[in-house]
Parts: sequence; C-alpha cells; structure tokens
Amino acid sequence: LPPISQAAFAHLALAFRCDMFTLQQRVQVEKRARDAAEENIQEELGQCRAALERLGPSCANVGCKEMLEQLQHNLAVLSAAVARATSAAEKLGAVHQEARMSRAAEVMVQHVENLKRHHMREHAELEEMKRLIQQNSRNRQLAETQGDEKQPVRCSPPAPLLQGSARRRVSIAVIPKQLL
Repeated sequence: LPPISQAAFAHLALAFRCDMFTLQQRVQVEKRARDAAEENIQEELGQCRAALERLGPSCANVGCKEMLEQLQHNLAVLSAAVARATSAAEKLGAVHQEARMSRAAEVMVQHVENLKRHHMREHAELEEMKRLIQQNSRNRQLAETQGDEKQPVRCSPPAPLLQGSARRRVSIAVIPKQLL
C-alpha cells in the first residue's frame, strides 16, 4: 500500500466525525423507509389474500378450488421470500458498510504506523546528536585539561546521519557553550 498522507488521515477523521454527528438521524430515516416498504408489501399480500378469499365461494368445481389453494400457498411462499429478502438486504448493507469501515480503519492504522516510524527515526537522530554533543564536550574538556588548544578535536556525525538527513544540518561548532 502507498504511504498515507496527513491529508488523507484528516479527511477520514473529518468523515468519521460527520458520520457520527448524523448517524442517529440517518438510522431513523432508513428504518422508517424500511418499515414503510415492508408495510406496503404486506398490504399488497393481504389484498391478494382477500381477493382469493372472495373468489373461494364463487368457485364451484374442484379444479378451481385447487387453483385457489395453490395461489394461497404461493402467497405464503412469497411472503416468506419477502422476509428473507429483507433480511438478506440488511445483511448485505451491513457487509458493505463493514468493508468501507475496514478500508478506513486500514488507512488510519497505516497512518499511525507511518507516524510511529517517523517518530522512531526522529528519536534515533536525536539520541545520536545527544551522543555526539556529549562526545564533543568530553573531547573539549580533555583538550582544555591537556592545554592543547592549538589542535581542536573534531567529531563528525556517523555515515547514516550524513546520508539520510540532508534536510537537517547541524554543526556542533555553532552550538553555544551554555548548552554544552
């Protein structure tokens, strides 16, 4: 995966906050819409059942009555199928939401990992600079005690710091003596 930028993380964080702000209202709206759709389907099925009940007395022959019974059975099957379809639609919606949230969580976790790596790199550089400053201080004290002020002792940063930190150059010679 490509590194996640601060902007992508901020965008997701804002989206989460907005979602949380409107979540309760959206849940209520969707629940009302689902309930209305289920009521409409049940009403239509009820009207079909009522029509079949009205047709029952008018059917005198056995074939017609068998057909009415078959239609009533088909309505019962249809009613059960509608219930299963509603349940499956809710599960599908939940899985889609989980997939979206999983990707968002993955982006956020990756951003945190990037921040940790950056922090560790910065911490290592800081510790190395502290070590160099202490070493330089000891070398100056040693030089002062020996009275050899004509040949200053120089410390150079290790090779990884010279290669990897072109954006930050610190000269130990410019660090004030008060800090040392």
